[in-house]
Amino acid sequence: MLRLVYRALWWIVAPLAVLRLLIRSRKERGYREHIAERFGRGPGRRADDLAPLIWVHAVSVGETRAAQPLIEALLKAHPEARILLTHMTPSGRATGESLFGDRVLRSYLPYDVPRFVRRFLRAWRPTLGIVMETEVWPTLIDECKRADMPLVLANARMSERSYRRAAKFGRATREVFGGFARVLAQSPADAERLTALGARNVAVLGNLKFDMSAPPELEARGHAWRAAIGDRPVWVAASTREGEEALVLQAFAALDVPNALLILVPRHPQRFDEVASMAAGAGLSCVRRSEWAPKAVAAASGAAAARPLPQSVQVLLGDSMGELGAYYAAADLAFIGGSLLPLGGQNLIEACAAGVPVLIGPHTFNFTQATNDAITAGAALRVDDPPGLARGLRELFNDKPRRLAMSAAASAFAARHRGATARSVSVLGALLEGQELAAK
Repeated sequence: MLRLVYRALWWIVAPLAVLRLLIRSRKERGYREHIAERFGRGPGRRADDLAPLIWVHAVSVGETRAAQPLIEALLKAHPEARILLTHMTPSGRATGESLFGDRVLRSYLPYDVPRFVRRFLRAWRPTLGIVMETEVWPTLIDECKRADMPLVLANARMSERSYRRAAKFGRATREVFGGFARVLAQSPADAERLTALGARNVAVLGNLKFDMSAPPELEARGHAWRAAIGDRPVWVAASTREGEEALVLQAFAALDVPNALLILVPRHPQRFDEVASMAAGAGLSCVRRSEWAPKAVAAASGAAAARPLPQSVQVLLGDSMGELGAYYAAADLAFIGGSLLPLGGQNLIEACAAGVPVLIGPHTFNFTQATNDAITAGAALRVDDPPGLARGLRELFNDKPRRLAMSAAASAFAARHRGATARSVSVLGALLEGQELAAK
């Protein structure tokens, strides 16, 4: 009964979803493009293309970045295969394009309606499907099973909060999670919750995000920016969400560290203009990265990549995609967004891998294990609110030995947990080989 209700609701919602796309496209034009793909009407691949197709679904920016080491490893391990990367958001699609270019195929994932999903599967004919982290779509799972195409939940996580919600649906939830061919969990706690929800063939392989590393040219770009910024205390507020920038600016106002520079990087590009106006409204001198270091110049890796940043500038707005690694390389400290408000937090692992000490707010239920482990390792510091953020920043800026110790701890923490990619590729390779043998 729940499945019938779910599918009926999708038939009602799908037309409204298109209207929502058009409304959102007023701020981010990408929502207006490739709409047919959301109904499974993408171009697909040619009938004579018989290469194995590995399909990876990464809903938005964070999942796409997390999938990067896995996709790179799959491209290397299976050069005979094609890879299709699907998304739900234009920002995720743009990130995938910047990371992989024409080395992968790309499409939007269709809405979770049987007819649309079947059309998608017929058009692309995937050999193996991989969905990242928390992407659980009941109809998609059913149709993949019906098509005898194994679907894997990779880098899987399940917070206690999400577990309690899902468990309320009892048997229906167990049928959904039981439809995955394999579940590759980040931690034992994730594996335990997923198994309790009905997942089969669950393995704990670790977190793929620990295998993320900024490309050398991106790191060099950040160092060049830092040389142009000069000898100032620099902190980056990364992946901030709506409502958080005001709190970050409040903390900055209370910081009381002379000549400090805030690099403010909103998570969603459609909010760049809004955040720039917010900083100006707070009486702060704000410059956009795109104005200070234009893209054509920013691609350079030498010290001349940007002109000197005036000492009067207080906020540098990170209005670019795919450059978070460069912002970390230019900063002394990092605050990770999504955590001052009850939004679940964002990924702190990339900052740790860059050797940047991390401050993070109280709301990290999407990354509980990684956050707690980073704090225990001495790589991160928990703060409760904007005054606590200002206090934590001030203490670390004024205590260089402690800051350097946290930096070393962050690098060691990230290095210690690497290896999930190799383990995942091994499991996926066995599944892919099984499918190829079955096809023969």
